[in-house]
Amino acid sequence: MPFLDRLQRWADERPDSTAVVVAGQGLSWEQLRDAAAMQVPAAPAVTLLSEANSVQFAVSLAASVAGARQCAVLDPTWPRPLQEAIAGRITESVRPGPLKPEPGDGLSDGLFDGRPDSPFLIGLTSGTTSVPKAFTRTRRSWQQSFDASIEFFGLTADDKTLAPGPLAASLNLYALAECLYAGSEFHTLEDFDVGDAHAAVVHDGISRLVLVPTMLRLLSERGLAGGVDAAGIRSIVCAGSKLDARTLEAARRWAPNATIFEYYGASELSFVAGAGLLPGEQPRLGGTGIGKPFPGVEIRILDGAGAQVPEGSDGNVCVRSGMVSDGYLWGDDGEALQCFDGWYTVGDQGYLADGTLHLLGRRSDMIITAGTNVYPHEVELALASVPGVASAVAAGLADDLRGQRVVAAVLPSHGGITATLLKAGVEDVLARSKRPLEYFAVTELPLTDRGKLSRQLLLDWIAGSDPRIRRLG
Repeated sequence: MPFLDRLQRWADERPDSTAVVVAGQGLSWEQLRDAAAMQVPAAPAVTLLSEANSVQFAVSLAASVAGARQCAVLDPTWPRPLQEAIAGRITESVRPGPLKPEPGDGLSDGLFDGRPDSPFLIGLTSGTTSVPKAFTRTRRSWQQSFDASIEFFGLTADDKTLAPGPLAASLNLYALAECLYAGSEFHTLEDFDVGDAHAAVVHDGISRLVLVPTMLRLLSERGLAGGVDAAGIRSIVCAGSKLDARTLEAARRWAPNATIFEYYGASELSFVAGAGLLPGEQPRLGGTGIGKPFPGVEIRILDGAGAQVPEGSDGNVCVRSGMVSDGYLWGDDGEALQCFDGWYTVGDQGYLADGTLHLLGRRSDMIITAGTNVYPHEVELALASVPGVASAVAAGLADDLRGQRVVAAVLPSHGGITATLLKAGVEDVLARSKRPLEYFAVTELPLTDRGKLSRQLLLDWIAGSDPRIRRLG
């Protein structure tokens, strides 16, 4: 991984300064370097790292990518048969490079970075019931990602970052590696707990949060209710989905001095586009704009044949940068990561307007109603900006006349939500052809067993008159 040479540097320059803290247990830069270096000789050509959050995770990660080694980080909560299946696929698919130095390499069996163009990370898409797809990343691609994200987010050596999620998740794994590269103190928890996260913010001097929107909402709303002081947080980096109005408002009140960043990226593409909302700056609620391209990234919108579409027209969001992955080891169906003459896409749809990327969602989610293309994500963002709405989900219901009709369900933040209020709330945000024709209220969001929003489950609830959903008049 392209942070080991930097780790050596920080250990030499600031040996006693803190590098990593997990649930109150910390390692200095010197301790982290020395512990990882001791582990390197026993590290195999390819490591399957399946560990819960701990300081040992950071040690094992560093050792497992030294020299020409490669590492696959597995979620330790995945079932044992799934992990064994992944191990078998890796054994069949990966051809490790030489671990011992070759003439001119300048490498040894120590804690040093391998060649920039060599693969080091085997990334895995999340999954619990089938073997996830696997892709590879080179050391150079992550170094370029580090340089881009450090510039974009303004990360400094004085920051203390808290990423309270599991290190097996790509967002938190990257945050750990990014901090090691930047010489910046990294914190996490054994498991996500609101109280423990608040304690770290207050007592450990956390200045930066890296997390998903659901965690940000919990920390912000409970922090406001409990009087937890977050004035010292100067930046919040949020990924996973665009921030809804309620989460953004709560985060702004709880951490009034923070720049709130949201961005679009994918594991296979790395960073694509994003924006930072400065303290006191008012957001444009309900919009689909995600921001400008990251440093070193070019964006084009291409159709299914690879032709560029006019500005303002939607199509495949395609990128060209040095941060893109090498492709898949297995699981490539020809659709997951496509390349059009050097422009890569994972199938997300969007459009460009005045240099800003607007993200609409996956083509497979698109609703076609009376000849109009409607993306549920756009409808959901508009509804989430309506006062009284905590969350929203939209889908296309079969319709003999229109083909499909747009329907939406909302999770109210308080009682009294009506279809009339929802219709009025989206009138100035959504074109008439994109507005839902029916509204429902739900007692809980329709989620898969992996916690992801399920539009099909919403349709099943409607068809089956599920008690968790009721039609709004």
